[in-house]
Amino acid sequence: MLIKTTHIVDTYAEAFRLRFTRLIVTAHDDHWLEAALRAACGYGTSVIGCDAEIGIERRLTVDESPDGRPAAAVLAFGFSREGVGKAVANRAAQCLLTCPTVSLFDGLPAADDRSPLGSHIRFFGDGFEKSKILEGRRFWRVPVMDGEFLVEDTIGVNKGIGGGNFIIQASSLDAGLAAARRAVQAIQNVPGTITPFPGGVVRSGSKVGSRYDGLRASTNDAFCPSLLGRVDTGLIGNVACALEIVIDGIDEDVIARALVTGIRAAVGPDVAAISAGNYGGKLGKFHFHLRQLLSAA
Repeated sequence: MLIKTTHIVDTYAEAFRLRFTRLIVTAHDDHWLEAALRAACGYGTSVIGCDAEIGIERRLTVDESPDGRPAAAVLAFGFSREGVGKAVANRAAQCLLTCPTVSLFDGLPAADDRSPLGSHIRFFGDGFEKSKILEGRRFWRVPVMDGEFLVEDTIGVNKGIGGGNFIIQASSLDAGLAAARRAVQAIQNVPGTITPFPGGVVRSGSKVGSRYDGLRASTNDAFCPSLLGRVDTGLIGNVACALEIVIDGIDEDVIARALVTGIRAAVGPDVAAISAGNYGGKLGKFHFHLRQLLSAA
């Protein structure tokens, strides 16, 4: 299959089950909202080494904002309800409680599976915190030096998917970076997804396992241009740069749409091929076949 001049490799992206939660963050203005989002989403790239994979799903309109202020939805993914709940509570306490003017709301109020949030953070109030019920939802008002930190008592947790991916193979570093930026920007228009790595892009794509004891993952040598001739390669033609886009999403449908959207944006004359990372079906049960997705779309 060719899209323009870019070869679409006949392979699949292998993804796996994660749990996720959605946070709604609001602030006095865009400056403090951005400060809160940067802090809360820091060090949130891969569950291989981070407590959660976390990123901005989308900015919300004033009508969508729960308090009428600038707002954004954040998605956080982890292996278990307990794991993602703990990660979000820690990040909320360290990054959102501390950020001037911020309030924090549950973005999955209908979810039956729940994890503590404000019920933990409230203890920072040292006995001066107050509980409030609004439309059947419990909030905590924690006194802080600019007023109060309003935070929801619990957050909903649902089943999601992590590890949807595709690999851009480009003739130069500049071409690869440009293609990756086009792809990430396009994927941002698919609600229910995040690309949690720096700028949405992974240069250190990994494979399962390592020749070193104790390491769960190591460099995906098949896609390293510097190892051509030394290992079996997955690179096609004269490729100087390979970059991976990893997508987490709330279900299979949004992952599929994000893959199609990102691949279509990435193709171009200096992109020799688009491939994907998989592990022979050993890592996850969700297999997104690139050619089938693009043909169906």
